Amino acid sequence: MHANKVVIVTGAGNGIGRETAIRFAQEGYHLVLVDIDQEALSLVVSTIASSYDVEQLVCAGDLVEPSFLIQVVDDCMGRFGRIDVLVNNAAWRTIGTMRNMQHDTWEKTIRVCLTAPAFLAKHAAAAMEQIKQPGVIINISSMMSDRPAGTSPAYIAAKGGIEALTRELAITYGRSGIRVLTVKPGFIDTELSRDYTDTEGESMADHLGAYLNDATPLKSPGSPKDIANGIFWLSSDQASFMTGTSITIDGGFTTSMNSYQLKKAQFPKEF
Repeated sequence: MHANKVVIVTGAGNGIGRETAIRFAQEGYHLVLVDIDQEALSLVVSTIASSYDVEQLVCAGDLVEPSFLIQVVDDCMGRFGRIDVLVNNAAWRTIGTMRNMQHDTWEKTIRVCLTAPAFLAKHAAAAMEQIKQPGVIINISSMMSDRPAGTSPAYIAAKGGIEALTRELAITYGRSGIRVLTVKPGFIDTELSRDYTDTEGESMADHLGAYLNDATPLKSPGSPKDIANGIFWLSSDQASFMTGTSITIDGGFTTSMNSYQLKKAQFPKEF
């Protein structure tokens, strides 16, 4: 077994996953980087290798395949002999209402965003229990599980499900010293926040961003690093008595009832 701790990060090629991998590398963790995009993974590996003296294991594949989920855990244990943290970050979704949802789109979204995290957690927890090692599983949800827009029904269902799954797994594995938590990002500046379009195919990202910023007390989108810092903290001993709960990192968006434009209309000198 390696002396360094080991983290598995899914969706590690871009955005929150990429920054999470870098954040753990900063702390000396060996990395298992999982993504369907081999090219993106290669860039992450190069970035980390240029700055941090940690080992990296690349697992490129499709999370909808049950055998790939087993392979990720088996390859990690074969290389490092341990798993300390699993970050279930990878996501897939389309934009559209339930009125036009197709069955295959629904199924793929649920398989990537809920089924894969569930079974990766199962396999990782079994490996932790086999070597009698405590660990942490962190599932990435979204503030949209509480504040849906009506435009991503399968994604919203999966994110609500993963929060319930977190509570269930915390009960199942708690006596083995395995903590399970959810992080719920708000409006974060990633590729996933820039793919909104209107019926003509024109980008809605700027309009949506302006609205969300105006409704956010801290007045700006978060960065992937903000979420990565939260993920790392929850995995650390500083959060050792936390399990079975969700932490929202959204700049205050979900606590505010209305936009600051409306607040200023009512109290122009106070906001």
